Amino acid sequence: MASATDAPASDRPAGQPRDLPEGDAVNLLLDEEERHGPLRRLHHFLHANPTAVPFIVLLFALALFSFVVGARFFHPFNLSLVLQQVTIIAVVGIAQTLVILTAGIDLSVGAIMVLSSVVMGRLAVLAGVPVEIAFALGLLVGMGCGSANGLLVAYLKLPPFIVTLGTWSIFGALNLWYSHSQTIRQQEVEAAAPFLQFTGTAIRFAGARLTYGSILMVGLAALVWYVLNRTAFGRHIYATGDDPDAARLAGINTNRTLVAVYTIAGLICAVAGWTLIGRIGAVSAISGGTANLDSITAVVIGGTSLFGGRGSIVGTLVGALIVGVFRNGLALAGADALWQEFAIGLLIISAVGIDQWIRKVSA
Repeated sequence: MASATDAPASDRPAGQPRDLPEGDAVNLLLDEEERHGPLRRLHHFLHANPTAVPFIVLLFALALFSFVVGARFFHPFNLSLVLQQVTIIAVVGIAQTLVILTAGIDLSVGAIMVLSSVVMGRLAVLAGVPVEIAFALGLLVGMGCGSANGLLVAYLKLPPFIVTLGTWSIFGALNLWYSHSQTIRQQEVEAAAPFLQFTGTAIRFAGARLTYGSILMVGLAALVWYVLNRTAFGRHIYATGDDPDAARLAGINTNRTLVAVYTIAGLICAVAGWTLIGRIGAVSAISGGTANLDSITAVVIGGTSLFGGRGSIVGTLVGALIVGVFRNGLALAGADALWQEFAIGLLIISAVGIDQWIRKVSA
């Protein structure tokens, strides 16, 4: 005789598991529906495409300022001006992205950039060192500063925030000591070492003014993108930032990876120092004072997680462009500088909030 529990499948609610009571089966179905619901799909899309939100924000900003400002905003000269304004932020942001992908942060990137530029300029212009050697020594200074950060973080296990906060002051003090707080004028640099101004050379076409510094920025971003997405070292960077313990168990030397990342970041900051000389034409010990915070702003708005393991170089470039577009658009609209900073602050908080939401939903 068949028991009551052996009812035909047709008498059982569709999707209800055979061995679960009806209430538990309904809850299971609801959980399954929520897991594949619109909110969940949106979360998976944003998690898999961290640059999606920055791209949407950039398109929104372009549409907004084209409406508010009008045709002036999309004039080729104005768009090329935005690109020039964000070039240094983007280059330093590339260095910052590498560090933040490892779940660290580097507050000394601006100080490294300025110190490297001062070394290049003073050696080439004032000390009479051949510009090729002065340039190479400036790059080595950037690498040395980055290596010092990496060694302290990797082998002494000091928090990156504290380490780079300290080295920010150290590198800044060395910069003022070595430069005597003096500025090397544009005419002096042009006469003794014009190569240092090369990144500021412009190419004009169709009303736009594109500098070699901006081209260098794009080329550098493409190179770092390739390293992160097509090499084992890039996968090691993501793994170290996502879960360092799991990365060590997988055979990754996380200490070596951290030192390498900070060293490369220092080198990129030195390249940014070269770009800085081309941008202002002179060698100044007090320039680039906001590069630290601006680089973090570009990285965060670009969708790279402050907790490491998720983000991209493309997102950083988009984040830098968002900052440039908002500042330029608000300036053309006649807004005070304080409202420009107000808007950037809102963007930062929104970007971090979205990142927290993505992580919370995924948990």
